[in-house]
Amino acid sequence: MLRSKAWHVLYHAQRRHQLATAGPYRLVRHPQYIGFVAIMFGFLLQWPALLTLAMFPALVVMYVRLAISEERDSEQAFGDAWRAYAAVTPRFIPHFSKNDRARPVNSH
Repeated sequence: MLRSKAWHVLYHAQRRHQLATAGPYRLVRHPQYIGFVAIMFGFLLQWPALLTLAMFPALVVMYVRLAISEERDSEQAFGDAWRAYAAVTPRFIPHFSKNDRARPVNSH
């Protein structure tokens, strides 16, 4: 569900050449990658073999590196708007505090 919702928000933001900051992107900068990691963790639990055990950390590292690369591209494309978003939105692990509820939701 997370990947599906995030994909929908990202798709519409990209069509408008805007930052994806609504839905799951309000809580983290890379919700689709969190979804991928959760799926891979499920595979690891379902098929606990040496291959899945070796692949899991390698794929996590690849997604982290991809996220960092995409963030550089986003900063170049969106400048100050990206930096403001990144300053208050964590990369992978959401902050759940009272201040987050007070943060305005951008519908883009």
